[in-house]
Amino acid sequence: MSRPASRAKVSVRAIAALAFAAVVVVALDQGVKALVVANLPYGTVVPVLGSALQFLYVRNPGAAFSFAVNMTWVFSIVSTAVVVAIVVFARRIRSMWWALVLGMLLGGALGNLLDRLFREPGFGRGHVVDFISTPWMMPAIYNVADSFICVSMVIFVLLVIFGVNLDGSRALSAKQQRAADAAGAPGADASVADGHRASRPLIDDPRAPRDGRDSLGHDAT
Repeated sequence: MSRPASRAKVSVRAIAALAFAAVVVVALDQGVKALVVANLPYGTVVPVLGSALQFLYVRNPGAAFSFAVNMTWVFSIVSTAVVVAIVVFARRIRSMWWALVLGMLLGGALGNLLDRLFREPGFGRGHVVDFISTPWMMPAIYNVADSFICVSMVIFVLLVIFGVNLDGSRALSAKQQRAADAAGAPGADASVADGHRASRPLIDDPRAPRDGRDSLGHDAT
């Protein structure tokens, strides 16, 4: 009875962590975008760290990093599907790492989806506010939501590589799997069973002598 209760408790904590991460990302993304719209001149480069980091306020009708413009409706649908999928799979999560990763991914998807739904030129066709420019790394311009999506995907790949499952368990490596298979081999089981049988006292055999008499009841002496 205590084990299911413990798993349920971990699940609640994981879902709470996922929701918290998503809310933080959405609030940070939308808050920074509001400051950008209110304070940065549109289409003008504002150096922050020389040419390494610049602010350049633009409106992106396409996907993350200004890819695939003029397909806003498509990306609105894709973002909605991602949000729904994460919400559906949230109840399976027991790992806090997976909760944080999917929470950041959910927050990033929601941040850009809100722009597409409620910004100009219209519902579902809104342009996403981008403003971060790092020319030394990539020519595209991105935002806070895009950054969290990329970070979450990197951690996603690392969790898969290290074999961390959604329930928090660890997948066996090839070496560990071979050792487990060897330990569970029929020959190994038979030898263990023979060892147990060999170690049992002979008194259990009905033919064994008892009280100085043989199996026919005659005096052994």
